[in-house]
Amino acid sequence: MSKVKTAFFCSNCGYESIKWLGKCPSCNEWNTFVEEVLDKGTKEQSWQGYTKGGRKAAKAIALQDVKALQEVRLVTQDAELNRVLGGGIVPGSIVLVGGEPGIGKSTLFLQHGLMMSGTRVLYISGEESEQQVKMRADRLKMANTDFYLLTETSVQAIFEEIKKLQPQLVIVDSIQTIQSNLIDSSAGSISQIRECAAEFQRFAKETNTPVFLIGHITKDGSIAGPKILEHMVDTVLQFEGDRHYAYRILRTLKNRFGSTSELGIYEMTGDGMKVVSNPSEILIAQRDEQLSGSAIAASLEGMRPLLIEVQALVTQSVYGTPQRTVSGFDLRRLQLLLAVLEKRGGFQFGTKDVFVNIAGGLKIEDPSTDLAVICALLSSYEDVPLPPHVCFAGEVGLNGEIRAVNRIEQRIAEAEKLGFEKIIVSKYNKKSFDPKSFKIQVVAAGQVHEVYQLLF
Repeated sequence: MSKVKTAFFCSNCGYESIKWLGKCPSCNEWNTFVEEVLDKGTKEQSWQGYTKGGRKAAKAIALQDVKALQEVRLVTQDAELNRVLGGGIVPGSIVLVGGEPGIGKSTLFLQHGLMMSGTRVLYISGEESEQQVKMRADRLKMANTDFYLLTETSVQAIFEEIKKLQPQLVIVDSIQTIQSNLIDSSAGSISQIRECAAEFQRFAKETNTPVFLIGHITKDGSIAGPKILEHMVDTVLQFEGDRHYAYRILRTLKNRFGSTSELGIYEMTGDGMKVVSNPSEILIAQRDEQLSGSAIAASLEGMRPLLIEVQALVTQSVYGTPQRTVSGFDLRRLQLLLAVLEKRGGFQFGTKDVFVNIAGGLKIEDPSTDLAVICALLSSYEDVPLPPHVCFAGEVGLNGEIRAVNRIEQRIAEAEKLGFEKIIVSKYNKKSFDPKSFKIQVVAAGQVHEVYQLLF
């Protein structure tokens, strides 16, 4: 018998040590080390492949001799998932999906599995019984004869079924519930998550079968388990949204096969997740044109242009220290813009409470929303509504100048498609587009005070 081995792991970041430490040298957290038993012995790995025999020997080859092949992607019926993954599912890829409990991860990927008719899909559930999954599938009102369900938590039993079924797509819900008998610790521990993910990675690469791993997140929003879990997979997706709103966002955090700035938007309904093909119409549908403090920003998320409503409220401060409250916008960015308005425009925001909200529950990081935020602030400050059918696209610098933003043509085209009559952009964007090619009036400005004189 082999000797039982133990190791200590940081429960926060997954750092491994041969002895207990008070402070983790990797993430600097205190009292996070836990002892786990590692008892691999002489046991074989769970995944041994479909065929018996050893693996082919590795051989070094010159890079110029490698033939570049066009990767064939598995295109799903969900346009949002295709966009987020970079054009479809890559064979042999392993995708990790994280999100808050109850946000809809299991529903979304059960729906994807049922939609893929003609593809043999294996859905592995370690959290729910067969009856629970069947009830959810009945609510989705979808049927797929090639969809197979397995309720199992042992990775050895899972791969035995995989060898019999030979699926073309595997969905694991969730990776924290799967455990291997090669590791003598409970499911969800750092060593179990790392070992089980490595087994599925080995399976995906050797059989060219795509695997989706659904994962839990911790209270601070990071994916539960060691950080190496995110390094092992090809793509990391974050499924997020405010549970008070019906909209959900599937965002790319890491993608070896495409862009990392893409997002897909869904609407949670009783029949499952519905694709939102034109989110701009929804985000500005409830706008009242007669109220002050509201401005429309021509933003960009990944390859997708979005028109979003920025709401601002400026009131006289009752207490000594004025409040600065934001929802969906960066607080430090708001403080910077207020400083610009005080220094360059002479507006007295130092005695005002300022509240900024991005309508629809979105979180925006695009700097092109600066101009819309400033115009919404000025509109509320003066208590004068902005002219109807006007939107904004521009970054504001510390000197009060309006800086150019990228891909301005797509923003202008989106505003024109939704019926806006005028868009205000930076004068430094003039070389990037031809105003005559658009029906919408494009106004170029160089300073914030020019926009103020134009609007008020």
